Amino acid sequence: MPKGNRLLSALCSPLRTRLSASAPGCASASAPQRTLRDALLVIGGLWTAAAPVYGQALVPHTLQLSEEQLQLKGTRLVQQAEQLLQFGQFQLALPRMVLATQLLPDRPRLWLLLGGLYLEANELDKSIAALSTARSLEPNNPIILFSLGSAYFAQEKYGAAAQYLQAGLRIQPDEIMALFNLGNTYYKLNDYDSAIAEYEKAVAQELNFWQAINNIGLVKYEQGDIEGAIAQWESAVEINSKAAEPQLALAVALYAQGDIEAGLAMAQAALQLDPNYADLEFLKENLWGERLMAETKKLLETPRIRETLGWSVEGGSPE
Repeated sequence: MPKGNRLLSALCSPLRTRLSASAPGCASASAPQRTLRDALLVIGGLWTAAAPVYGQALVPHTLQLSEEQLQLKGTRLVQQAEQLLQFGQFQLALPRMVLATQLLPDRPRLWLLLGGLYLEANELDKSIAALSTARSLEPNNPIILFSLGSAYFAQEKYGAAAQYLQAGLRIQPDEIMALFNLGNTYYKLNDYDSAIAEYEKAVAQELNFWQAINNIGLVKYEQGDIEGAIAQWESAVEINSKAAEPQLALAVALYAQGDIEAGLAMAQAALQLDPNYADLEFLKENLWGERLMAETKKLLETPRIRETLGWSVEGGSPE
């Protein structure tokens, strides 16, 4: 699975402890493919549901109306943004959230929502600025801390990403996606033992979390533990036979060990499920290490796999 994916699952997974199982995008701890749209909708919903009521008797009437108008305008902007997110209109939702934070600058969840939208737009500095404002307003909110970890991961500042993920996990230590994301961060820091430890914590939360099992295989392969990696990928495939990534990784390992026919057959099946895994850059984004990438390149260059992908059998990279 895409491991970078801006780690935006961090925006959603902590909400499991606050919302019912019917909350959009957060129905299952074993479903890391939660969308940014779902996560942002949930956060927006939390904010609008918890909006305070103004109108203390001692406040002058004109000021009371002004605050009520700001509250109403801000709520409407959030609602408009949510409606746009339902149709994937992130670019249109973004300016509405910018204005909402200007009208109601003391609402941490609005800044959190804005930070997520900036992250989706790949405006990472603005995302971190918005999320940092959210944290200044609510410093112990694990969703904000996890989201800052996401933004710093996207900036490839893995040390900072790890610090924020760790801080969030000190508050909510059982958040499966944060554990998974911290494992990915440690992997990027080449701290392989710590990465495996975090993945194993995630699997302990959900035994069928094949993505974490798959990533343990990725780490073990880079450590030179080929048999250990194969065992992990076999387990992942057993859990989800339609997952292309562990199938291809297993195919590469078998092929490299000399089990040519099994490796080629499994690689064909995996690439038919998802041909994106024939893209070496895509594999790199998915945390495939140098050792596994080198063996994958050899497999992809075989005539049988090139034919499966519709590439020229004579060789050369496809356009």
